[in-house]
Amino acid sequence: MDPKPDEYYRALTDLVAEFGWHIVVYFEAPDLAERWQLFTTLPTVVVVDHMGRPDVTKPVDGSGFAMFTRFMRENENVWSKVSGAERLSVSGPPGYDDFIPFARHVVELFPYRVLWGTDWPHPNMKSHMPDDGALVDLIPRIAGTGELQRRLLVDNPQHLYWENWETR
Repeated sequence: MDPKPDEYYRALTDLVAEFGWHIVVYFEAPDLAERWQLFTTLPTVVVVDHMGRPDVTKPVDGSGFAMFTRFMRENENVWSKVSGAERLSVSGPPGYDDFIPFARHVVELFPYRVLWGTDWPHPNMKSHMPDDGALVDLIPRIAGTGELQRRLLVDNPQHLYWENWETR
């Protein structure tokens, strides 16, 4: 499917904003620069799927992922799903060792704006079907303290999905 012009997505987002809802965006890491103007002006909370799909073969502090962390740092309405180990990792299961530093980096820098998920039921997986138990086992490696785990798994989802409704 070919992407639509920014104006198309902005019009949809404006409609969503009227309801006070958030949106989830999926993009490949190189797309962030191209869509920067759109993504940084959206009038809703924006949840980025799979941490913007970084290239986990590159350094965490490299220019590609630095753009994503800048995006989050400069836009307090941007959240990230810390998910997709089975999609992003080159090293693969069970440890997804190349994925861990990226996820940990996002969780530690933005502890109040991260969500965790397994991406179950893993749509469009062509190479392998991941073991969801192994994905759950990654949580202590990406959120190294009880406080970070609670934010990732309990407090942040509660804030995003339930508390925001109480104020409407």
